[in-house]
Amino acid sequence: MSRQKGDFAEKRAVSFLEDLNYEIIEQNFYAKKLGEIDIIAKKDNIYHFCEVKSAPDYETAINNITPSKLGKIKRSVDYYIQSKKINPAFCIDAIIVTDESIQLLENITL
Repeated sequence: MSRQKGDFAEKRAVSFLEDLNYEIIEQNFYAKKLGEIDIIAKKDNIYHFCEVKSAPDYETAINNITPSKLGKIKRSVDYYIQSKKINPAFCIDAIIVTDESIQLLENITL
């Protein structure tokens, strides 16, 4: 996927979260040599570390969240928490953006 399409999907995901009363804390947090967290949001004192995946259909998008990718996200979350010196309740979520819909999958694991 092109960077332009990815940026558009992330903008749609941010608007979607804001409509659900999430507070956007940060976008595109880069953890040195680990990876990037697309969106960090907060709702009801819980941090949500969101991975945005976009594709023409749901199945293609969800299959792009691999065990390797999830491991990088987890390590990036640990780095974020340590670097900010916080100890929040949190979960890792996926936001699936297709041409026709947006879905939030909370607390994903593989």
